[in-house]
Amino acid sequence: MKRENILYAVVALLVGLLGGFLIFSISGQKGQPSVNAGIPAGGGAPIDYQQRIAEAEKIVAREPGNLQAWVQLGNDYFDTDQPQKAINAYGKALELDPNNPNILTDQGIMYKRVGQFDRAVANFEKAQQIDPKHVQSLYNLGVVYMDDLKQPDKAIKAWNRYLELEPTSPNAQQIRGLIEQAKGLQQMKGGASAPLFRK
Repeated sequence: MKRENILYAVVALLVGLLGGFLIFSISGQKGQPSVNAGIPAGGGAPIDYQQRIAEAEKIVAREPGNLQAWVQLGNDYFDTDQPQKAINAYGKALELDPNNPNILTDQGIMYKRVGQFDRAVANFEKAQQIDPKHVQSLYNLGVVYMDDLKQPDKAIKAWNRYLELEPTSPNAQQIRGLIEQAKGLQQMKGGASAPLFRK
């Protein structure tokens, strides 16, 4: 088997393994549900996002300075695949708390979703300036550099920094695989997409 075919097989395997991981949430972020928040743990009833969005919209109309309501609204738009509305809600939250790396990262993911890759990079880099140990922004920075901007060298740099910060985290092995994939892409100048990690 040719070396190139082996490399393609490895990339395909990595993509298949990573396909199930769309978003990464930091545990302990109170009031900020993960993408999988639609079905609560323990088999409870699914979340009614339409109702939550409607309630949050009423709150921010009455209380435009309510940071938590803007964040919740952004998260619910994020979770229901309404990227432009999420960008706008996170923008309002950032007017109130401009140095929040989690909000910057979530908004950056939404910028990626609508194809505004430079703005996504700017958000992730700002999150890094605010908190150099914020691994989700590093991860997502690597994704945009590899998948969208076709700069695997910058992706590798971001992911290596991630591994410096969390070499034994549950996601470290996945990051190592993505670095190998990016190295392969440097050689092949092609490849497949990586999933995104959410704060």
